[in-house]
Amino acid sequence: MIYQSRMKKLYEKEIVHSLMKKFKYTSVMQVPKLKKIVIHQGVGISVLNKKFLDASMEEITAIVGQKAIFCYSKHDESGFKLRKGMPIGVKVTLRRIKMYEFLERLITVSLPRVRDFNGVKTSSFDRNGNYNMGISEQVIYPEINIDQIKKNMGMNITFVTSAKTNTEAESLLSHFGIPFKKK
Repeated sequence: MIYQSRMKKLYEKEIVHSLMKKFKYTSVMQVPKLKKIVIHQGVGISVLNKKFLDASMEEITAIVGQKAIFCYSKHDESGFKLRKGMPIGVKVTLRRIKMYEFLERLITVSLPRVRDFNGVKTSSFDRNGNYNMGISEQVIYPEINIDQIKKNMGMNITFVTSAKTNTEAESLLSHFGIPFKKK
């Protein structure tokens, strides 16, 4: 028996059928799906102290369960004491099983731990059906030991979908269980 995450089963069994009814698709292949999730953490202070960049790498790797990579600057910026090729951030791209497992942990464990949580904004969709969500602290993840945090840093999570419009993408993500704010 092949392992399949709960979110993947939910997508195949329920979400596809409900989206086909809602948007009147003629084929299953027209139904939007989640392609990848990209988690990015910019560490601007890493220009002055490399320890923050290494700590960020370890934290993202612990949260996601996949080795993160460094993001390097593309050009010089004298105002920020930044030179071309210096590491300024950390990112990881999740696909397939790890993507669905991260999505499930985000929805069921991490987002309920956010202080004064009312839901995520619906205004963060781009025109291509992708959704960007910002998290202000990495403390919401249970994989992070609070005593070992050097600095509270936020992160950006991008959900890349195959949806053509924002309404299709919002419907897809809300069927997965992402709690959007009420309009």
